[in-house]
Amino acid sequence: MTLSLILQGALVVAGLAVAGFCHVLARRLRKLNDLETGLGGAIAVMAAEIARLEAALAAAQAGATTASDGLAREIEKAKSERAYWALQQQFLPQAAPYRPLRRRRVKEAGHA
Repeated sequence: MTLSLILQGALVVAGLAVAGFCHVLARRLRKLNDLETGLGGAIAVMAAEIARLEAALAAAQAGATTASDGLAREIEKAKSERAYWALQQQFLPQAAPYRPLRRRRVKEAGHA
């Protein structure tokens, strides 16, 4: 055997090994890209969840905006009522502070 023949045999064996490795990789890639059980399925489920979460986020944001607007209106209403009350207190005469009335004791007939 000559060196040339040995090198050609080694190239054939290496080529067969690389071909087998490529076959195994192709089979694994096919399983990975399977839409039901592989990574493709996981990506499809995640895309659906992202769409659902985006819709929920938009609904929550709309609700928060509505609540914020309502709260702003209520705050403005309370401020105007407070200003009206302050003006009323300023221009109305000051009333005497409230003091509860005392009841007079009635003497009982037997203790006189």
